Amino acid sequence: MKTGLSNKELGNRIMMIRKEKDLSQEELASVIGISRSSLAQIELGNRKISIIELMNFSLNLGLSIDKILAKDFELKKEDVNLSKEVKVNVEERISIPDLMVDKFRNILLYILERCAGKANVGETVLYKLLYFSDFNYYEVYESHLTGAVYRKLPYGPVPNNIDSVIDEMIKIGEIKRIKTEFHGYHQTRYLPLTKPDLTELKASEIDVIDRVINQLSDYYASAISDYSHKDIPWLATEEGDVIDYELAFYREKPYSVRNYDNEGDGV
Repeated sequence: MKTGLSNKELGNRIMMIRKEKDLSQEELASVIGISRSSLAQIELGNRKISIIELMNFSLNLGLSIDKILAKDFELKKEDVNLSKEVKVNVEERISIPDLMVDKFRNILLYILERCAGKANVGETVLYKLLYFSDFNYYEVYESHLTGAVYRKLPYGPVPNNIDSVIDEMIKIGEIKRIKTEFHGYHQTRYLPLTKPDLTELKASEIDVIDRVINQLSDYYASAISDYSHKDIPWLATEEGDVIDYELAFYREKPYSVRNYDNEGDGV
């Protein structure tokens, strides 16, 4: 179905109508029958709308398809006010992370084991590999990988309380901290002294981590920091604040790792 509108134009119209009806993304996504993350991508213009979805938008927002797709589209108060109320029954996803310490330790050990021979993987690179593993997993599966909380710091996102976790791992002999130099800069590295318990990790979790390692583990500290600074979750967060996992749904390529187009047949 050809609309003559770009994905961005159509997504913007959906967003305007939703806001006029005072609906949250969670509420509208619930009645349309799609995920809140998919609606976020539709409104950004990053995902096509299927014909059935467009019919559902029209039905539930109370505006005809012709009006939504009109060349001279103009949203009037009376159009929204006269349209029927949208009935929503939302079971809100809990996005507040809660650190799973044992799982976090096993993932850290797994990353260190995979990157053991890479002299560039010091603290900075390690923290970014953890960040992208966590946020990529959340974007794809809408659930937490480690439950770590990340803050926006000058050199990129850093997991909260990682020092205490690492200190405990050193104390019980799981890892060793060493001070080295890499290309003239002081570097803190961690060497794994034991193997991760892979029974603690699902295949989907290992797959996400492996993809991050394959993509980013050869980056130097400055390069991976610069790369993380262009990711929407980091950009949209104030200095020192906690980075909201929900911001992963606003990513664009090359940071977005979810194929939103496959979640519906495009209009």
